[in-house]
Amino acid sequence: MRSLFIVVFASAALSAQDWDELRIDRIATGRRFTEAPVWSPEGRLMFADVPENTIWQWKPGEKPIILEKDSNGAGGLAYDVQGRMYICEWHGRRVVRVDKKGHREVLAEKWEGKRLNSPNDLAIRKDGNIWFTDPAFGAASDTRELDFYGIFHISPKGDLDVVAKWRTRPNGITTSANGHILYVTNSDERKLYAFDIDGKGAATNPRVVISDLEGIPGGVRADEKGNLYIAARHLLIYTPAGKLIRRVELPDPASNVAFGEGDLESLFVTSRSQVFRIRVPVKGVLLYPPIPPAN
Repeated sequence: MRSLFIVVFASAALSAQDWDELRIDRIATGRRFTEAPVWSPEGRLMFADVPENTIWQWKPGEKPIILEKDSNGAGGLAYDVQGRMYICEWHGRRVVRVDKKGHREVLAEKWEGKRLNSPNDLAIRKDGNIWFTDPAFGAASDTRELDFYGIFHISPKGDLDVVAKWRTRPNGITTSANGHILYVTNSDERKLYAFDIDGKGAATNPRVVISDLEGIPGGVRADEKGNLYIAARHLLIYTPAGKLIRRVELPDPASNVAFGEGDLESLFVTSRSQVFRIRVPVKGVLLYPPIPPAN
């Protein structure tokens, strides 16, 4: 595993934590386009290489290996409290759930009789509510059946409903640590939106939290203090109020982010052909207890 020293530019007004220079580990390279990082309940990082149609796994101290060779275009990955994997399939244009025995169950593939555009990213709350984005990037835009780009909600009972119908494309999605706020990046507008979500998963009060993001925003995550981490031209870190506090420049634009490892103070960033691990001085959030580091 190769280590890098990369300068991190910080807002002078918010420099209580000294992140002026970070040691960043490169844990994977040589891929075509990495996406969908997620820390598994078994203590491994999963990520996808979308053009190669593969899902990879990385265990600390080891080299990444292929977990699945035909992922049906996996572009978004997540786990629930039961340890089941959820996959946004770009090629299949659906959201599926895979249990621990490998059985695949389709959760969403059509809305009012029309195929979804191309599910991209998803967020799962502890109570089983699921939200996912449905843009259309690349070739998917040529075969659209829906006349909008959607943000969808799946209830714990499996009912599908629309959170928002956008004319521009949503991308990354996550919830706040307390599960009361839903965050969604808009790649075309280069903004981060927030919605209030209630106990049944209904989303209301859409609003812009951050505008004029640098580059095309992809994945987003929140830590336990409410700070927001956005993959864009750089890795961008904001306060809950939307004030920039950190900018981490990587060799390639970032595509997505995820917290992991036993102390939840490792931030994993997919960045085109590479995957990085950045140690941060605040804990992220997972639905399930992380496996502690080996002694």
